[in-house]
Amino acid sequence: MDESTHGEIVIKRHLEAVAEVRRFVRLTLGRWEMEDYVPCLVASELVTNAIRYATSGDDEVTVRLERAEDGALWLEVQDSTCEMPRIQRQEPTSESGRGLFVIDHVTRCWGVRPLAGNAGKIVFAIVDP
Repeated sequence: MDESTHGEIVIKRHLEAVAEVRRFVRLTLGRWEMEDYVPCLVASELVTNAIRYATSGDDEVTVRLERAEDGALWLEVQDSTCEMPRIQRQEPTSESGRGLFVIDHVTRCWGVRPLAGNAGKIVFAIVDP
């Protein structure tokens, strides 16, 4: 893997790993001289969702970053379940459940692709430069 355009980290299933992912995103994007605020937000939300809802036991979550030719950032989070995420409607007083809503508004696009053999899925997002 060419570190000049790709980066990857594998984390264990614990919420403390979200901070580790943010550090990874900051360091990788710093090498690429890219702004990291929105990518850190998107990575945090996707990884938190994967840890809370899409893994169990000793499952791992993989985070990949790639610089696209147009300067955008391709960010993906791979987990071990086939359950598809969806944007939820929340009451104004709810304290959680807005992650995908936020991602939908701060990214060019996002989506999900299942892995072969029911091995899980990849949730991806494209962040404009």
